[in-house]
Amino acid sequence: MAIRVVLAEDNYLVREGVAKLIAGEDDLELRTTCEDYQSLLDAIDAEAPDVVVTDIRMPPTGTDEGIRAANELRQRLPDAGVVLLSQYSEPAYALSFLEQGSRGRAYLLKERVSDIDQLAEAIREVARGGSVIDPEVVDALVTARSKPADSPLRLLTPRETEILAEMATGKNNAAVAAALVLSERAVEKHINSIFSKLGLSQEPDVHRRVKAVLLFLSAQGT
Repeated sequence: MAIRVVLAEDNYLVREGVAKLIAGEDDLELRTTCEDYQSLLDAIDAEAPDVVVTDIRMPPTGTDEGIRAANELRQRLPDAGVVLLSQYSEPAYALSFLEQGSRGRAYLLKERVSDIDQLAEAIREVARGGSVIDPEVVDALVTARSKPADSPLRLLTPRETEILAEMATGKNNAAVAAALVLSERAVEKHINSIFSKLGLSQEPDVHRRVKAVLLFLSAQGT
């Protein structure tokens, strides 16, 4: 039985190119293509794919839609695999993508997708429950782990580090305040200080919160 694949990519030329590569494989069945986060979620519900091949950044925000879609897929179709395509070997993205486990997960740089054998094999591997991580991403993770002194997290006060640790468990500001017996206003002030020290003051609110947590998890080796 052919592996059912849903493809999500907002760049038309890349989407069409990857679609043709997938469609050319006898054991792969391209069910549909998508160009944004919501249409991908709709396709997951409609097609129940074995594997989703998705760009890491898509509309509406162009930040981490592919990672969020992978997390949604884990809830909706636990046995389905994901091949994440990215232009970036940044460790924080890989850590976020793999934080719920590497089973059925592949992280490939987009420069590799012209190699149909590599892309097709990654699809087959995640369909079997395996994992594939681009060597450049592995190198970036090793490099990041070898330079802890360079981390901006060293600039945080103990209280700010404590608050960031609570944020990393998924708590919102109210829950952080309750856990640490602080006022929400105090938590907000600390979080703004965290964003400033981590160089995230110009990022959109949701994105900078995600990036702050990813930096923390990366430093913990999670």
